[in-house]
Amino acid sequence: MDLSLATIVLWAVPVVFAITLHEAAHGYVARQFGDQTAYMLGRVTLNPLKHIDPIGTIAVPGFLIAMSVLTKAPLFIFGWAKPVPVQFANLRNPKRDMFWVAVAGPMANLVMAIGWGFLLRVAASDGAASDAGIAQMAIAGVQVNLMLMALNLLPILPLDGGRVAVSLLPHRIASAYAGLERYGFVLVIILLVTGILGDLMAPLLRLGTYAVISITGL
Repeated sequence: MDLSLATIVLWAVPVVFAITLHEAAHGYVARQFGDQTAYMLGRVTLNPLKHIDPIGTIAVPGFLIAMSVLTKAPLFIFGWAKPVPVQFANLRNPKRDMFWVAVAGPMANLVMAIGWGFLLRVAASDGAASDAGIAQMAIAGVQVNLMLMALNLLPILPLDGGRVAVSLLPHRIASAYAGLERYGFVLVIILLVTGILGDLMAPLLRLGTYAVISITGL
């Protein structure tokens, strides 16, 4: 696979929509549980322009994809969109509903991975509508969404898995754990640079891959 314009486009589409729908899902579920903040700011939308962060959505994933293509190294996607604002105090039951708001993003990625899996089955060389370009995009869609799902389910604040942990822990422990959020991004970077992040994500990636294969019949 060469670093051509076609390759960039085939990967850019799944990356942009994976991050965009992840954020929109947070806002949609928050609205269902009583917080209108994201909706009022126009963030409960499938319009990528409302969610794209130039660095996190385009530059960082693009760089990682380019390095994977040029070095033939295994692909690792890391990126982010503009965070959807959620006022947890506005939720009808903040601690309980935080779980559903947080898990909505990773679950949206899993659903998208399954959708791309069905497209891959159709577009593969032995599929009903074989198309090499669409098949390559579908493979990218599966990989990108499973990586973002696995990354965001790690129990590290401010990742979604950290919010899930806060919602499930007893109040006193949850409060102390929430106080560690300011160190979370630095921790993620350290884990990424040392290679530990990939090891932590591996079980979730295997579980997600199993789900996609089982449901789509790939």
